[in-house]
Amino acid sequence: MNSRTPERPVETSAANAAQIDYTGAVYGSLLAASVVVGAGTLGSFPRVQLVLLLLCTSVVFWAAHVVSGLFGAQMVHHLSWGEVRRACAEERPIIEAAVPPACAVAISPLFGLGIEGTSWLALGVALAGQVGWGTVAARRAGASRRLMLLAGAINLLLGLIVVVLKVALTH
Repeated sequence: MNSRTPERPVETSAANAAQIDYTGAVYGSLLAASVVVGAGTLGSFPRVQLVLLLLCTSVVFWAAHVVSGLFGAQMVHHLSWGEVRRACAEERPIIEAAVPPACAVAISPLFGLGIEGTSWLALGVALAGQVGWGTVAARRAGASRRLMLLAGAINLLLGLIVVVLKVALTH
């Protein structure tokens, strides 16, 4: 522990739920949508490959955020395991945001969806997550209803750009 920056324990209690930064979930949802679009433009992927691609990509980006955050901001003093655990927990929403689209891909056969339908389902789930988490992030930051709606609208616009790219790249 350093006297300038005390070590903070990682807690997941209900009291700390209000302190969670959901911007990583917004980022992770947009990342998942991009992975779905990118995978769809390269041909048909078996569902297991798409699930693994979604989850592995989110883990790589999570790790990149953790490492860049730790070494970008923490190089001025000794890095403790507590700080590493805290950074890992803070960036966890990036991984969590990939889980719903990956689950959508995994259960898509139950709906009789082919690869194209599966891709659209996963994209829709990822974009719904992006809009939802963007709105939650704004609310947790104390934004007014107007700003919460604006955050949701901006995230919806970003999502629509991804949809336009998917349509443009697959036709």
